[in-house]
Amino acid sequence: MRPMQISFTPAEIIKLVEPGRTCGATGDQISGIGALTVAGRGEISFLGNPKYRAEVANCRASIILLPLDYEGDPAPGQLHLMVEHPSAALARICARIEQQLWPKPAPGIHPSAVVESGAKVDATATIGPLCVIEQGASVGPGSHLQAQVFIGRNARIGANCWLMPGVTVTAECVLADRVRLHAGVVVGSDGFGYEFVAGRHEKVPQVGMVEIGSDVEIGANSTLDRARFSRTVIGEGTKIDNLVQVAHNVTIGRHCILCAQVGISGSTTLEDYVVLGGQAGVAGHLTLGKGAKSGGAAAITSSVPAGTFVNGVPARSYMLERRLQVLFQRLPDLFKRVAELETQIKLSSA
Repeated sequence: MRPMQISFTPAEIIKLVEPGRTCGATGDQISGIGALTVAGRGEISFLGNPKYRAEVANCRASIILLPLDYEGDPAPGQLHLMVEHPSAALARICARIEQQLWPKPAPGIHPSAVVESGAKVDATATIGPLCVIEQGASVGPGSHLQAQVFIGRNARIGANCWLMPGVTVTAECVLADRVRLHAGVVVGSDGFGYEFVAGRHEKVPQVGMVEIGSDVEIGANSTLDRARFSRTVIGEGTKIDNLVQVAHNVTIGRHCILCAQVGISGSTTLEDYVVLGGQAGVAGHLTLGKGAKSGGAAAITSSVPAGTFVNGVPARSYMLERRLQVLFQRLPDLFKRVAELETQIKLSSA
């Protein structure tokens, strides 16, 4: 497999990351990225987690991104760049690499795409092969729809959005600006609503919509159900991982993080800055307060106050859950001691 082809001068790296200070020097052209333990000459590495600080001294990368408080001398021919957030600085470099590896096609509509009459596509947008844009829908300036994207009737796509292959945005749903939807995302699938009447499950029509704020990113094969009525809302800057299910009439605030396989039941509200660990499940009609967090696989069955960290099944205060786990591990010994005490009592009373 051919490795990614990149090329940066040290001066270009410095311009991208804007270090607070530098130490050392290198004349090497940067052609790759590597972890501290494996990076070599011509590569860049970074210290993103303090527990790996000891590995910096032995790293042979030509350039290392380090936190501002790092103290240590670079190896000969090595450049240390001290920045506020090394991982974020590396992300800026990777963003430039991304532009080089997957350049955006020229604006226009592919001949195989179907754009129905009454749909509006900005002249600066890019519509890829086999896309379908239904009547009344609109695609904003600079947006890029890759292959086989479906945009339903009267849906609205804002400016500079990126919809990857196989994305579906159904009727009436709205995306603001700079939204990124990865392959297979479905926005506006029917909410799971049924009433049990006369021995049958009768479908409750889902006639609301989904509204997604600016700078939201949603991972592959995640699904966001349209509201039974009104709106399902994803707030500005929220990031959703792969395989996440957001049910009807859920409201998610700004800058939340939902890790892989999270499921949120209907009519629940997540206030701003909520973080849910992978596979966490949230019951319906709850409120998770601003800045609340859950560990992975937590089962959240009641509302969570702002700033609280919960974990476990059912979810409890994180510290209480840790104490219970310690006690749980001691149960076998406890039962053994109780059995011994019962035997002693029986013998003494005989």
